[in-house]
Amino acid sequence: MDKFKLIDSIKVLYQNGGNIIQYLRDIDKRNFNTIEDILISYDFQAGSYVKNFYSNQDFQEKYTRTIGSIINKLGRFNSVMEAGVGESTTLGAMIKYLDQPPRHIFGFDLSWSRLNFAQNFLKDQSVANTTLFTSDLFEIALPNNSVDLVYTSHSVEPNGGKEREALTELYRVAKKYLVLLEPSYEFGSEEARQRMQKLGYVTNLYKTSVDLGYEVIEHRIFDLYNNPLNPTGLLIIKKNSQEAEINEPYLACPATKAKLKESDGVLYSEQSLLAYPILKTIPCLLKQNAILATHFNMDYDKFKSSMKD
Repeated sequence: MDKFKLIDSIKVLYQNGGNIIQYLRDIDKRNFNTIEDILISYDFQAGSYVKNFYSNQDFQEKYTRTIGSIINKLGRFNSVMEAGVGESTTLGAMIKYLDQPPRHIFGFDLSWSRLNFAQNFLKDQSVANTTLFTSDLFEIALPNNSVDLVYTSHSVEPNGGKEREALTELYRVAKKYLVLLEPSYEFGSEEARQRMQKLGYVTNLYKTSVDLGYEVIEHRIFDLYNNPLNPTGLLIIKKNSQEAEINEPYLACPATKAKLKESDGVLYSEQSLLAYPILKTIPCLLKQNAILATHFNMDYDKFKSSMKD
């Protein structure tokens, strides 16, 4: 079903306080969330996380300070990325607690509207040199082994049943560490577990990490969370990428991972022949945003001259 045809109904539902993801799941009679469900729901919610940050600033500062201290204990990093960055309320506040500001700061999200808020929130926090882009958690627009430390904060959360796929993709991009702050099914109460299952949340990140052969160096309940029915767990994975090809972080075609270059207001890959739009300085790098442009670099004058030969 093309759920974008339901936008008018979804808008009314949201204005009346309804649960968009549950509504979309019920239409298809599913017990899991799709990427389209998550995209639509979070795009409508854009702005709510900035409001929550400023209305609960003491907790948010403690939360991000604790994340910063965890990262500092792991080392100093040239590049850091939050996957599912949302409105940057975690990233923007956390960066100032790092002992050494990373040279490269990345954040991506499914929702363009949330990133639009994120850009402004980062300005509020005086955080510069951050690259934000839309991307799919399962097709991240970055090359292998390119970001020193990748972390999440309840962004893998709604992808229950896709733990393996999410972990594999996040691990692919990470160069040294993957830090997951996600719902803790293992440490949750029975009521919390039932709620996670009902909402289609991830429930199997730790076991899946072990099954994949990843080196889990820490797994415990996180120090802070404000909802006992959605407790935050901490899972830290160390990656040994010494034998793998190491890359500098750059925006890549999500379909081919070929490097993208900005030209005429778009990002284009000469290898994949695909162009991606940039909307209010935010690169839109979902695979469905791609425009096939096989003759993007065509010089019409040279083309006409060649016809005379």
